[in-house]
Amino acid sequence: MKILLIIGDITLKGGAERVVVNLANLFYDKGLDIEILSFYKENEKPYFFINPNIKISFFHQKSHNEVKKGLYKLVYKYYESFVIKNKYKDKDYIIYNNCTQFPFFKNKNTHYLKIHHSKFKAFKRDKFFDTLIILSSKELSTWQKYHKNVRVIPNFLSSLPKENADLKQKIILSIGRITNEDQKGFFRLLNIWKIIQKENNGGGYKLHIVGEGEARERLLDKIKKENIKNVIIKPFTEKIEKEYLSASIYVMTSYFEGLPMSLLEASSFALPCIAFDINSGPSDIIEDEKSGFLVKDGDLGKFALKLKLLMNDSNLRKNMGEKAKELIKLKFSKEAVFKKWQENLS
Repeated sequence: MKILLIIGDITLKGGAERVVVNLANLFYDKGLDIEILSFYKENEKPYFFINPNIKISFFHQKSHNEVKKGLYKLVYKYYESFVIKNKYKDKDYIIYNNCTQFPFFKNKNTHYLKIHHSKFKAFKRDKFFDTLIILSSKELSTWQKYHKNVRVIPNFLSSLPKENADLKQKIILSIGRITNEDQKGFFRLLNIWKIIQKENNGGGYKLHIVGEGEARERLLDKIKKENIKNVIIKPFTEKIEKEYLSASIYVMTSYFEGLPMSLLEASSFALPCIAFDINSGPSDIIEDEKSGFLVKDGDLGKFALKLKLLMNDSNLRKNMGEKAKELIKLKFSKEAVFKKWQENLS
């Protein structure tokens, strides 16, 4: 079986890029003939490790911003599709990820799939794909009204850590990009933290936000102007496991997600998690009241209440953390997810 994985720019360090790299490595390890095509190349090499035996090609040797000029939107995507059709006639499956390109021109014996990494959003170009892969089951019925062939295949963790967080350190953790659109909801997380701080200064806990992005200074400005105590904004690190191991609770306040890798990773380190029950993502990972808490979206007071409950009860943290890790092994190991891919690539 020959598979081509297509992505916008494999050299970036985002969640979708990591998912594609994990998928490529898994397919290769399972004996499939796998190749990666990246439309753009902002950096010299991929950020995440890719098995050196996997071939990587670049359609353009430039970044997306350098290419996206003039008649690009009107003409070039059709040209790209034409080139791919003729260059990759031998592929059984071509899987598109995190890119706006689409198979306008298609080979008769090739099956075209697209992975949607985020919440439901309809695109006219999706009609060109034979199958849409979504990451979360919560929006399946919505997607099925829009496309005739939709499958749910979640992200997975490339490996499950042997270590667990000891849950004794008074650190609450949240990870993600700090953007102007505030997808990760860090500004409302600070408002939740203000509620926590009103009672005994949060019981000695500190909130660690690990992330970078264009809104970082705005977030720091809010902390300073509103005199929010015990918050530390830390840069991204390649040794992110140390952040998980040093925390006792993981919080996610996103407005929308696909299937958040940070929530999977936190659970794999046996961290109890709290998240808003948004349209997709958290409800596939957190079993409410058992491995963590799901809170009605926008209810900051309830979120703070559940957070305080975990902060004040070490046994609850331990029990929920153990259950969280158990669920990750069951649903999101690479073995479990590869079985789902086998079912859909047959």
